[in-house]
Amino acid sequence: MYEYRCTNCGSDFEKLRPMREAEEPAECPRCGFVVAKKQWSTCCVTTGGGSGASGGGGGCGAPGSRFT
Repeated sequence: MYEYRCTNCGSDFEKLRPMREAEEPAECPRCGFVVAKKQWSTCCVTTGGGSGASGGGGGCGAPGSRFT
């Protein structure tokens, strides 16, 4: 899952695609512009629930936060 920002309308959106396509242009779902810029974003990693794992799910940032 990658986050993009449209260079035409400024809309932020996500797109599920293979790593090999991450740097390719993405189409904005709001305005249809084809050149959108990939954004740096936080990741979220959870464990399988072994000993010491919290039930909260874990993560690297607050919901909705981004590094831009």
